[in-house]
Amino acid sequence: MPEGDSVYRAAARLHETLAGRVLTTADLRVPAHATAGLAGRRVLEVAPRGKHLLTRLEGGLTLHTHLRMDGRWEVYRPGERWAGGPAWQIRAVLGTEEGTAVGYRLPVVELLRTADEQRAVGHLGPDLLGPDWDQAEAVRRLLAHPGRPVAEALLDQRNLAGIGNVYANELCFLAGVTPWTPVGELPRPDRLVERARQLLDANRLRDGHVTTGDTRRGHQHWVYGRAGRPCPRCGTPVLTAQQGTPPQERVAFWCPYCQRGPAPEARSTGARPGPGGGGRRPGR
Repeated sequence: MPEGDSVYRAAARLHETLAGRVLTTADLRVPAHATAGLAGRRVLEVAPRGKHLLTRLEGGLTLHTHLRMDGRWEVYRPGERWAGGPAWQIRAVLGTEEGTAVGYRLPVVELLRTADEQRAVGHLGPDLLGPDWDQAEAVRRLLAHPGRPVAEALLDQRNLAGIGNVYANELCFLAGVTPWTPVGELPRPDRLVERARQLLDANRLRDGHVTTGDTRRGHQHWVYGRAGRPCPRCGTPVLTAQQGTPPQERVAFWCPYCQRGPAPEARSTGARPGPGGGGRRPGR
């Protein structure tokens, strides 16, 4: 599932292509809205809300889409070949004289009244990249269930909107705790939330979800995607294990030396976390 900064960039591309222009083509290829007549309406804006996209049209209508794991919006110039996938994977087409936005494999395509947008996104917590970001409220929601593992709490969009599995793992590393640490045991939950906001804001206009400050391929993350490879900070092999329950389980990554707290028996390397999540000291 894409992170909030990826959705922010997708919204920016769609807004640049569509906003202020009249739809010459509007094709929603889902049964509920296959006959919707949107051609001729002007697009007012495309706005992100956490991991949701809201395309607002004149006449008080909003097209609500969500990418989840496989969805993607592609933008094409007039006459350009569509190359985002086979035609049967297309779920939405919004075209103007200046360009066309094509939504592939979108699991959520919903047309609703703009006045009813809260029905689709009202459950979300404060948006890390939103204009109404409220850090105190995000911290309050996180701590409402102090026994919950911190990575699961960060991934719950009802607490704060925009964090995916990359940032959940990287934030745990930066806080020095394992993903299974109860959120109520965080020494400074406000600092964790503030850092989440800083990371997404720093990456909202670039690809890669860079958390190390190093944009080179293979150097962008501290632990995410680095199972069995040395921790960039201490050299200890990074461990990995499943976290959560189906269908919401995710792969967790952590350094058993740099991160303290509970952890299951790991896979992908022969190393195991020591007592309390700590491991052996690196051999250098």
